[in-house]
Order: sequence, then structure tokens, then C-alpha cells
Amino acid sequence: MVGMNDLIVLGGGCFWCLEAVFQRVKGILSVTNGYAGGKVDNPSYKAVCDGTTGHAEVVKIEFDSKQISLETILQIFWAIHDPTTMNQQGADIGTQYRSVIFYNSDEQKQVVEKSLEEDGQPLWKNKIVTEIVPLKVFWPAEDYHQDYFNQHPEQAYCQIVINPKVSKLKKQFSHLLQELS
Repeated sequence: MVGMNDLIVLGGGCFWCLEAVFQRVKGILSVTNGYAGGKVDNPSYKAVCDGTTGHAEVVKIEFDSKQISLETILQIFWAIHDPTTMNQQGADIGTQYRSVIFYNSDEQKQVVEKSLEEDGQPLWKNKIVTEIVPLKVFWPAEDYHQDYFNQHPEQAYCQIVINPKVSKLKKQFSHLLQELS
């Protein structure tokens, strides 16, 4: 069973990107695409994309802290997306694509804040705008959004947007890669 400190919810643009990256990391037990940070219960993808719910596209990452630390997960997070752009990742624009970390405890919040200063900000010339807020509710995305990159690697979005992030992971964090079955 995963404890609350072995679970983190991250938003860094399209959830398909973060899902594809973290599925390939040792010690990650599961990655679930979903929505968090909004004001509507059980939001739909269409409503989130319309920008009316306040939710961000996020991934819920459950991990084995004996195999990978939250600090390491955050190092990957800072490197894999641009946390300096407000409500945008590349051509994906809107509040649903904001950079955000939803923490579960005061202990996690301290780890996140330390990581931002020591690991995140040194990577970027511009100031990081990532929101750091407590997790209230995580809503899983529709089934067709789960395991997206693995099921649709030939799609243009996967090739143009997701593949470069996965390649960056493989290059910068090769020591953390797991074998995918």
C-alpha cells in the first residue's frame, strides 16, 4: 500500500507527456492522468479544456520510496518541462497546462520548496512560476487518456511533443530507466 508521502501530483503541460516520462522511471508504481486544482466535481476533459473548471491536467504518481525519492522525481519534473512559462507548455496554452505541484503533507511541501531552489531554479534562466499547493482532490481522466503514448506512439502529437521529452529523459536520466514490458 502506498502512503500519502509516496504519492505526488504534478502538472507540467499535457498530462500525456508527464505520464510517458514517469512510466519509464524505476520505482514508479503507477501513473494516472487526471485533473486537480479546480472548482468543479468530476470534471470532463472537454470542460477542463474549455478553461471553465480551473483544473490543471496532472499526473498522480505513486512511487516506492525505497527505490526512488521524491527529490529525484522532482529533479526529473524540473528538467522535463519548462516551469518558467505561465499557463503554457509549447503550443499548449491555457490554465489547464500550468506548471503545478500538489503536495500531500507539510513534509512534502518542504521537500518541494527545497527542490525548487536547489534543483529547479538553477536549470532555468527565468524565474520558475510553478504553483506549489496542497492537494485537495484528484479526479482521474477518462479511460482513453490513460497510457496514451504507449498506445498511440505513431500519432503526430506523440512524435512531435511527447517523444522529445522521453528522449530527454533517456539521455539525462538513463540511470533511472526501467524496462517496460
